[in-house]
Amino acid sequence: MASTVRIPLVDGPADGETIDAELDSNDRPPLTHHHLGAEGLADAQIYELESVGEQWCYRWRGPAV
Repeated sequence: MASTVRIPLVDGPADGETIDAELDSNDRPPLTHHHLGAEGLADAQIYELESVGEQWCYRWRGPAV
């Protein structure tokens, strides 16, 4: 079973929420997270992985469309 880590979303419409991200074989989460809106992918927001000291966050980069 793969390990997961809870990562906060920073800025944008989902600011303050957290997600559980699955870690890859190098113990790293995915580089981006597409946060689905009310209309699914049509309303998705892109968050990009950043390191904050020894922890991670996903920072808002804008809408997916």
